[in-house]
Amino acid sequence: MGNLLIDHYEAVAVILFGIGFMGLLLHKNLIKKIIGLNIMDTAIYLFLAAKGYIQGRLAPILVEGVTGVENYVNPIPSGLVLTGIVVSVSVTAFSLALVQRLYLKYRTLNLDEIMILAKKEKGADNH
Repeated sequence: MGNLLIDHYEAVAVILFGIGFMGLLLHKNLIKKIIGLNIMDTAIYLFLAAKGYIQGRLAPILVEGVTGVENYVNPIPSGLVLTGIVVSVSVTAFSLALVQRLYLKYRTLNLDEIMILAKKEKGADNH
């Protein structure tokens, strides 16, 4: 229990990931699924940022008079978070464009209804 209080950012990240995952699984609305995916992304970025930060260390920018790698924070988690954010924004934009096209074609955002309509459409094309 003591580590949970120290590692509260990691605990919040796990809770957020669970909320996003449940939203992704339980909602039928495609926009809500995309929101769940974004919550999961945010949880991963929070987790990486929390793991990458070390109390008392400097940012990974060379400072005069400070020698030794052990005095700096590892820059790799920050780079991963930044790259992940760029990829996440791109995937979200692409997903929203696809959802918009699906809505224009089927006039619904409900995934179950879209699947039924797509199967009917496919069956009509085969005959």
